Amino acid sequence: MDFRILKKDRDTDARTGVLKLPHGEIPTPVFIPVGTAASVKGIHQRELSDEINAPIILGNTYHLYLRPGIDIITDAGGLHHFMNWLKPLLTDSGGYQVFSLAQNRKLTEEGVLFQSHIDGSRHLFTPENIVDMQRKIGADIMMALDECTPYPCDYAYAENSMDLTHRWLERGISRFGNTESLYGFEQSFFPIVQGSIYPDLRRRSAEKVADAGMEGNAIGGLSVGEPEEEMYAMVDLVARILPENYPRYLMGVGTPVNILEAIAMGIDMFDCVIPTRNGRNGMLFTTEGVINIKNEQWKNDYSPVDPQGITFVDTQYSKAYLRHLIISKEILGAQIASIHNLGFYAWLMNESRRYIEAGKFRNWKKNIIKKLIVRL
Repeated sequence: MDFRILKKDRDTDARTGVLKLPHGEIPTPVFIPVGTAASVKGIHQRELSDEINAPIILGNTYHLYLRPGIDIITDAGGLHHFMNWLKPLLTDSGGYQVFSLAQNRKLTEEGVLFQSHIDGSRHLFTPENIVDMQRKIGADIMMALDECTPYPCDYAYAENSMDLTHRWLERGISRFGNTESLYGFEQSFFPIVQGSIYPDLRRRSAEKVADAGMEGNAIGGLSVGEPEEEMYAMVDLVARILPENYPRYLMGVGTPVNILEAIAMGIDMFDCVIPTRNGRNGMLFTTEGVINIKNEQWKNDYSPVDPQGITFVDTQYSKAYLRHLIISKEILGAQIASIHNLGFYAWLMNESRRYIEAGKFRNWKKNIIKKLIVRL
């Protein structure tokens, strides 16, 4: 992996860059569509690649481990071949899903024992076998096993959780260093900063992660229910500690406004289910504000979904037609809304890079946020 900073904004900590991975180059800042179980819900890979222009997508080790199973993916030659996605892939270690979905989970020094949310079967994730699974999946970027600290939690819980995540990290790095890719290309391994909303814990965790000397670093455990002000404070604190010359990845964040604010703090990579999940439920993000397409006001509105025309669905279908599909729970409605929202997020990243390059990011961000928070 190679990361090169191209331009630094003069008024904020925002920067543009290019991340070179075995399966392609990624311009940063970048939003990563979430393809949890080898599928971005409702979106063909061709649409992701050619229409939305997503340079990278995310898969999740927890879900892929349970279905279809790591052996099936391995037999296919890795996840790239299994799902026919030729661009870069990132895999989340599954830590968040274990702690949010699994039943009867139990943390130990060895790892986490849990019951599948699908059939109740029992499984064990360790820092080592998570590396092994991601080797077999074949992602360009792999994540370390961590505990996503819940919110709210007291200081003692957050500290103990963070310390356990750090001990797991050391074992994960050791396993990563003692194993090789199975498919003839190099993989990268990112550690994850934890520490809840406690500044001294976040500082300690960021220093631990920075000292690990890996090719990129992630910030986890945010956007889990804490106030936005707390999230921004933790992101800003951590971003100032993590090495400048490596990509910084804010996991699970977030809304367009969240992402723009984090870009201004020097974050390079984002992922979130919001554009597709909210789209399936009728929420559209547009350049003029947020639309709840289920509202009565769109019933007879035959104007395009979005006159900006970012993707083909924006001008091919009307608001009235999309409202009808969403209200009727037609699958096509979820597809149209998801393609639109992912296209909008991609557009937002393109515009962010353009204004950073032009030295006008701060004023542009201030003005567009005023529009993005409007409910139309």
